[in-house]
Amino acid sequence: MKRATLRRDWSREELIVAFNLYCKTPFGKIHLRNPSIVELAKAIGRTPSAVSWKLANFARLDPSLQKRNIAGAAHGARAEVEVWSEFSHDWEKLAFESERLLSQFTGYALDPPSVPSLFETARIATAMAFRSVAGGLSFSA
Repeated sequence: MKRATLRRDWSREELIVAFNLYCKTPFGKIHLRNPSIVELAKAIGRTPSAVSWKLANFARLDPSLQKRNIAGAAHGARAEVEVWSEFSHDWEKLAFESERLLSQFTGYALDPPSVPSLFETARIATAMAFRSVAGGLSFSA
């Protein structure tokens, strides 16, 4: 018999690290068996299914997908819109904040003085810029 699990709201911190992963994950790779989604789910105490749905919720806000008539999840929460609005025009802030939060969730220390590394900041910024310019295509390094 399946055990019922209590539903809990997503914290702002969980949303920020999920948005980071959304920015690095091509839309077609958002599914519960994606190793990055499984890893994040474990780190934040969520199921891979919950994380993949949250990424699909972010996809509904993505103008590059809208231009291609691709819809993410049909419904979502106001908190996702708030996180999208805060970070979608400031990739460096997203990279810094999400990597800092991820280190708290996992217990792994970030390597000073690159908190986060310039590579991570550039990768997020490049992925999102590429999505915007190339009509929604993305890459995962």
